[in-house]
Amino acid sequence: MSSTGSDTQSSATGSTGAQHLSRQLNLRDLVLSQVLTVVGSAWVGIAAGLGHAQTVVWLLAFGTFYLPMAAAVYHLNREMPLEGGLYVWTRRAFGDTAGFLVAWNIWAYALSTIATILFQIPSEFAYMVGPRAAWIPENHLVVFCFLAGVLTVLALSAVRGLAIGKWIHNISGIVMIVAFALLILAPLWALRHHAPIHFAPFDLQLPESNATSFALIGQTLFAAAGIEYVAIMAGESKAPSRDIGRSILIASPIIFLMFTLGTASVLAFHELTGTTINYIAPIPQTLRLAFGDSGLANFLARFVILLLQIRILGAASLIFTGVTRLPMVAGWDHLIPSWFSRLHPRYRTPTNSILVATILVAALLVLASAGVRAAEAFAVLNNASNILYGLAYLAMFAIPLVGAKLVRVRIPRWVAVLCVVGFCATLFTCATSVYPFVDVPNPLHFAIKITATILLTNLVGYAFYHIRGLSAPAPR
Repeated sequence: MSSTGSDTQSSATGSTGAQHLSRQLNLRDLVLSQVLTVVGSAWVGIAAGLGHAQTVVWLLAFGTFYLPMAAAVYHLNREMPLEGGLYVWTRRAFGDTAGFLVAWNIWAYALSTIATILFQIPSEFAYMVGPRAAWIPENHLVVFCFLAGVLTVLALSAVRGLAIGKWIHNISGIVMIVAFALLILAPLWALRHHAPIHFAPFDLQLPESNATSFALIGQTLFAAAGIEYVAIMAGESKAPSRDIGRSILIASPIIFLMFTLGTASVLAFHELTGTTINYIAPIPQTLRLAFGDSGLANFLARFVILLLQIRILGAASLIFTGVTRLPMVAGWDHLIPSWFSRLHPRYRTPTNSILVATILVAALLVLASAGVRAAEAFAVLNNASNILYGLAYLAMFAIPLVGAKLVRVRIPRWVAVLCVVGFCATLFTCATSVYPFVDVPNPLHFAIKITATILLTNLVGYAFYHIRGLSAPAPR
């Protein structure tokens, strides 16, 4: 085995590399991280686009995707509680090539998602300030300068590690719960002030049968994705085989209520006012509609929007932490250059991986909005990242079905049955994600952009892996 010194570890799957990491995460940290990772502020707007069918679609999403995902992650992590999470599980079940491509897709998904999350900040800031700041989201120079500063802070925080990062994530998770609680209580505020609002979180209506509706359903099915993401940092958890599973059990009902009740609140205020839903920043928009632009209510609306800004930074930080760990673990396994696995001598964080991730996120922020409006740029990033993540989920759901026997036989049969359902739901999401759920000048061009992005990403990944395999010396 080649080595560049004590900063490069030897084997992720053998846990040798993970022994040099700092174990910072306890059960509380993991639960709040689950909420922070899964519950995004944009999803309640996307689901509200389905009208009063949103409850049925959320039940469908949790029954056909979330439940299979949670069961698979619970058991796979219990059997393989190792740094790298789904990458390690896939590599053990299907071999190096499949493991690398899953890591590559998660990595690309996370980079796109970080850019998507950061892209929300200008829109939400504009709602916080008021009408005089409405020009900010479409001013590329202002947006890029601001986001460059935010990205620099994220990179420096990632270098410092989870000793600080976990508190950023914990505060952001709490902030997200508080913000959703105020969003859910907003209809009660309106009713108290005799507004003719219709708040019906448990309406059971079927969605319409059209292309836009199917696109929104596909997006909503995948909204609950991410419960396995914290398993990437299993080597930095104090008791990963026990606590990651417990975090799933504790966080799941909280996540379900936040999604369903939050969506009902967004829908109620948009029906009351007849306003078109802003898919980038639906919660700030809803709070503006609920509380108005003056007095105490205005202050409360601005406060909640500020909380969401904090949540955005925390979510970006958490995902950024995970995206820097995948190259580190792949380097331990000799699938990419060991340069990516070099750790900071004091903080034990992968500084080279952090540098590469920072540069790529910056590039995505620039390219995603070249020549398009903010809403379309958001949709391109969001849809492409969903499909990239969906490909990784297809591999995860296949592990209990056709993975290596030594891995497969350790997973209960009822989990394998659920994985069939999850596999089909993921295929549906990937298929519908090429269709835009916002108005774009040319839906066909939009679909071509998404498809080309996915194909090119995976071709580049496979080419990199193949070239690396030809040029790298065999591990000794």
